[in-house]
Amino acid sequence: MTVTVHILEDDPGVSDSLDLLLRGMGYRTVAYPDAESFFEGALPASGDTVLVDLRLPGISGAQVVRWLRSLGAPPRVIVISGQARAAIDAQIAGIDHLEVLRKPLNPQKLAALL
Repeated sequence: MTVTVHILEDDPGVSDSLDLLLRGMGYRTVAYPDAESFFEGALPASGDTVLVDLRLPGISGAQVVRWLRSLGAPPRVIVISGQARAAIDAQIAGIDHLEVLRKPLNPQKLAALL
């Protein structure tokens, strides 16, 4: 079974880089420039992974994370952000056991989480 990694990232350079990196690692990827596009697609499977940038236009990444966590069989969620740690913590307050990667992303750390 191939895991799909859903990439929610509004910066085209970061999104393209993640897509290229993850495809090279053997993952199937689907990229979305915003949460609204993500919600228009099919629900991610419980075995999938969703990379969510916290600072998305429109619906925030934190709102997406909370929604994903409310699903009966949620996918794995990894937050990505270039914001200060205090800003990240404020946005994801109350969400337990959430993995966070800071930008610029380290490919080795990302690979270890997947």
